[in-house]
Amino acid sequence: MVIAGGGTGGHVFVARAVSEALERRGLVKDELRFVGSARGQERELLADTDIQLELLAGRGIKRSLAPRAVLDNLGALVGIARAFLRSLSLLKVWRPRAVVSVGGFAAAPVGFAAVLRRCPLILVNIDAVPGLTHRALSRFATASCVAVPGTPLRNPHVTGIPVRQGFTELDRTEEGRRAARRALGCDPDRAFVAVVTGSLGARSVNQAVMALAAAWPEFSGTIYHVTGRRDAAELDGLSVSTSPGVEHRLVAFEDQMTLLYQASDVAITRAGALTCGELAVAGLPAVLVPLPGAPGDHQTKNARALTERGAGILIPDDQLSARGLRAALDPLLGDPARRRAMEDAARSLGHPQAADEVAEVVLDHVA
Repeated sequence: MVIAGGGTGGHVFVARAVSEALERRGLVKDELRFVGSARGQERELLADTDIQLELLAGRGIKRSLAPRAVLDNLGALVGIARAFLRSLSLLKVWRPRAVVSVGGFAAAPVGFAAVLRRCPLILVNIDAVPGLTHRALSRFATASCVAVPGTPLRNPHVTGIPVRQGFTELDRTEEGRRAARRALGCDPDRAFVAVVTGSLGARSVNQAVMALAAAWPEFSGTIYHVTGRRDAAELDGLSVSTSPGVEHRLVAFEDQMTLLYQASDVAITRAGALTCGELAVAGLPAVLVPLPGAPGDHQTKNARALTERGAGILIPDDQLSARGLRAALDPLLGDPARRRAMEDAARSLGHPQAADEVAEVVLDHVA
């Protein structure tokens, strides 16, 4: 089986969740292959899987008609053509029983190579609004695993969002949270707010949280702030005071995300589909700040799927501020009963078996 796609942590972690589910169904690592983007984070995020990883050079098309973007896109088209030829060569050697696309740059050349070689192609689409790659591949897909009903892809199977197995096994009892805080080196008895801005970061969220930490006199606890690698050096170099009761922990990248979710009372996050799926499975209340300008405004749609059921609070990016975060967090942190209600609402939306359901669809359609 070839699992193709990547470029962002969301794509990579879905690929990993699907591979874990296929292994639970008897496939061994030598029967699996990852194909990702050389410009993405696949090399690092999949390093400990012991599954062969091939990386394709090149990058995606910029959605702009500005002269610089047009020139860049001409170069990108050359890179895509090379990636397609490389994909054809890999599939000729591997002769896979199926190709699974999780979206992102590498999914397109591998997906079209699968079509040309008449190999079953299964799409795993976690956004309510499919991206360009999956819209293009859909007419050729053998089956599509989708997060929500009504996703406009061929032969859809509603599976939910595949998350890594660790998110389905969290102990979010009071004692479980205390144990996770100790494991992260934090005070187990104080309130705990996680900030997760994506593997690269989200500057507006990071800046608002920095201001929050400096002006939150009502809070006594830990802000565990995962900044993302892009913004880490800049934020770490800032000399910013914190309110007396605040422990503000800055972390560029957290590789123990399940532990972080287990430790938290509430999270501040973007609203990527995978993040929303993980929040739901974990039962973690969140303040959601959708990425502005996301294609089809899909992050706002993702966030509303949680907030309209009482599992989160939505703050538009252009309204984000330290004051707005305080207004959302203070009543929530001060009301354990409300948090429990939000946790229950989140879990009611989760699909902890999604990765296994995807694996079943894949195995039902293998050559």
